[in-house]
Amino acid sequence: MLLFTLAIGFVMAMIDVTAVNTALSDISSDLGVPLEGLVWVVDGYTLTFAALLLAGGALADRCGARRIYQAGLAVFVLGSVLCALAPTGTALVAARLLQGSGAALFMPSSLALLTHAEDDDRRRAKMFGAWAAIVSAAATAGPLAGGLLVEAFGWRSIFWLNLPVGLLGILLAQLKAPAPAPHARPLDLASHALGATALAALAFVLIEGPVLGWTSAPVVVALAMAALLPAWLIRRERAAAQPILPRALYGIAPFRAAVLTGMLINFGTFGHMFVLSLWLQGAHGTGALGTGLAILPMTAAAGVSNVLSGRAVARQGTRMPLLVGMGGAAAAALLLAQVTAGTPPWLAIAGGTLLFLAIGFAIPAMTATVMGAGGKTHASAAGATLNASRQIGALLGVAAAGTILHATQDWGLRLAIVYTAIAAACFVAWLAVYRRMEPADAPAPAAGVTE
Repeated sequence: MLLFTLAIGFVMAMIDVTAVNTALSDISSDLGVPLEGLVWVVDGYTLTFAALLLAGGALADRCGARRIYQAGLAVFVLGSVLCALAPTGTALVAARLLQGSGAALFMPSSLALLTHAEDDDRRRAKMFGAWAAIVSAAATAGPLAGGLLVEAFGWRSIFWLNLPVGLLGILLAQLKAPAPAPHARPLDLASHALGATALAALAFVLIEGPVLGWTSAPVVVALAMAALLPAWLIRRERAAAQPILPRALYGIAPFRAAVLTGMLINFGTFGHMFVLSLWLQGAHGTGALGTGLAILPMTAAAGVSNVLSGRAVARQGTRMPLLVGMGGAAAAALLLAQVTAGTPPWLAIAGGTLLFLAIGFAIPAMTATVMGAGGKTHASAAGATLNASRQIGALLGVAAAGTILHATQDWGLRLAIVYTAIAAACFVAWLAVYRRMEPADAPAPAAGVTE
C-alpha cells in the first residue's frame, strides 16, 4: 500500500506525458491550436517541471517530505482540472505549467519518503525496485490508456482521470506515508529564479522564433536572456557558500558525462515521440488509439532492455552498457532519418522500437553512474541534478522538433533533419562516456563524497 501510495504521483505524470502525445491532433482540432501551440502544450509542463525540480527537493527537506508530496499532488490535480476545462489553447498551456509545478514538488518527495520508510538496506532496495516497476508499467500503459480515453471520451478525459487518482494519493499519503522531520537546508531563491528564467527564455526562442521571426524584438530579447542569465547563475554558484549542486560533484568526470547523457537521451526520446505522433496523425490520418498502439511497443522495449542492462551493469560495470546503448540509439536514429511521408507506419514503429530498446539499455547504467558518484552524502543532489537535466533535454527536444517542423512542410525532409539531430545527440553522449569514463565498474566517489 505504501508503494502504491508513493507511486501514484509518478504514475499520473507518466500517463499524462505519454497520453498527451496521442491527443495532439484532437486538441489542435478542438481548440484551434497551431503547431507552436502544440509544442507549448507538451513543453509547458516540462518547463516548470525541469525549472523547479531542484527547488522541490530543497522544499521537501525544509518543510517535510510528506507535506510537500501532498502539496505537489494537490497542485497537479488542480492543474489537471484546469486542463480539462480549458476553453482555449492559451488556457491549456497555462494549466500545463501548473501541472509541471506540482510534479516538481511530488517527484523528489516521493523518493525521500521511500527512503525513510525502511531502515534495512536490502528491503529498501526491493522497495525501490518494485516502485520502479510500477512506474515503468505506467509508462508502458500510458499511450494505450491515452488512446482509449481519447477515442471513447475525448481528449479532456486524460486530465479528468487525474482528479480521483490524485485525491486518493493525498488521502493515502496522510494515512500510510511516514512523516520525517524537516531539517534546515539552504534555499537560494535567486539562483533558482535565474535558472528557471533562462530555461523559459530558451524555450521561447526555439518555439516562437519560427513564428514571430528570428529578428523580432521579443525573440532577440529572449535570446539575450538565454545567453546571459546562465553566465550570471554560474558566477553566483561559484561564489555561493552552499551552491545548488554540491561542489564535491563538480570535479567527477563520469558524473558530468552521465548527466549530459541523461539530457541527450530525453532530447532524443521526447523529440522522437512528438514528431512520430504528428507524422502518424498528419501524414497517415492515424487516430488517438492507433497512435497509442504505435507507441506501446517502444515503451515496452525500453522496459525489457532496462532489465537486461541491470544484469550487464552487475557483470561489467556501467561504461559498456552506456556505450552499447548510445551507439545503438545513434544507429537507430539514422535509420529513422530515411522515413518519408509514404513509408509504411510499421517500418517507422519498428525503427522507433529499436531506438527505445537501445536507449533503455543505457538508462540504468547512466543512473547507477550518477548515484555512485553522489554516494550517500549527496544522493539527493545527484538524483535531482540528473532528473532536472533529463527534463531540460525533453524540453529542448520537443522545442527543436517544433522548430524543424515549422521550417518545412515536406515530411521526408522534416524527419531527416529531426532524426539526424537525434543521432548527433546520441553520438555526443557516446563520445562523452568514451572520453570521461574509464573501462571499469561504476566510478568511486571523489574525495569528500562518502559511500
